[in-house]
Amino acid sequence: MNFRLGKNERLHSKKLIKELFDKGSSFFLYPFKVVVLDAPVGVNATHQVLFSVSKKKLRKAVDRNLIKRRMKEAYRLQKAEILAPELPKKLIGLIYVSSELATFQTIEKKITKILKTIAEGNQSTNNNT
Repeated sequence: MNFRLGKNERLHSKKLIKELFDKGSSFFLYPFKVVVLDAPVGVNATHQVLFSVSKKKLRKAVDRNLIKRRMKEAYRLQKAEILAPELPKKLIGLIYVSSELATFQTIEKKITKILKTIAEGNQSTNNNT
């Protein structure tokens, strides 16, 4: 089982990021805002994810990087169990919106819930159009 989080699994294309925020549906599960969009045909063979922490909420770069590391680790450990290969490929944006530092256990529980919600397809559709 592959537990890596390679570059092809990280969303880094400016075009795809813009499309995600323009056309994606979003839902909120504190301390995360989640934006999800089905990946365009022929883009990638895997789910792609974007991790973001607001500079306005967490002023110190050390704190922002800590939260991003925790988010990446929680996603990396949970993705294989929850996001099945037969699911349509998704672009996922995980935006941390709290101004408090969360523990790894808290982040892991929330990301597990988020991934289950995405896998089930039951996220609320708050389209930002």
